[in-house]
Amino acid sequence: MRFRLLALLGILLPTVACDQATKAMAVADLKGAGMSQHFGGLVRLVYAENPGAFLGLGRDLPDEVRLVIFSMAVAIALLAGVVFIAKTPLGRVAVVGAALLVAGGVGNLVDRVFRPGHRVVDFMQLRAGPLQTGIFNVADIAIMVGAGMVMVGTWRRRKDTPERDIDPVPVQ
Repeated sequence: MRFRLLALLGILLPTVACDQATKAMAVADLKGAGMSQHFGGLVRLVYAENPGAFLGLGRDLPDEVRLVIFSMAVAIALLAGVVFIAKTPLGRVAVVGAALLVAGGVGNLVDRVFRPGHRVVDFMQLRAGPLQTGIFNVADIAIMVGAGMVMVGTWRRRKDTPERDIDPVPVQ
């Protein structure tokens, strides 16, 4: 239990701080400035405000509905994530992944609660030839990496035999 809470706090605080700091820089430096390209166009920095969820899903919903779904429901889901971390027998990889999921969710929830229009600031995009991502932020990176780690960690745990465990963190 101690590792789980330390992992959660040790990941949550710096991830949310980094997310909010980079969003503040995006607001100060990118808002109204157009797009800038780096590394031969592989990385683009462009300011965007997302009123919806992943890739703008739900952006056309009324403000009140978006507030309930993307703020209140997400806050409840994040609390469930903390309980999941505390109570579910997981290996270290899955614990760290779940902590990243919670941290990314908190980073975007801070925007939803404190920014006008309940919008999340996004500012990065990756592009390789004709392929490109949506515009995202540091919290989104934490969410994606965390989801991958939870999947890998739980898959490895199921696959492993009792003789070959993956360093589980016991629930106390």
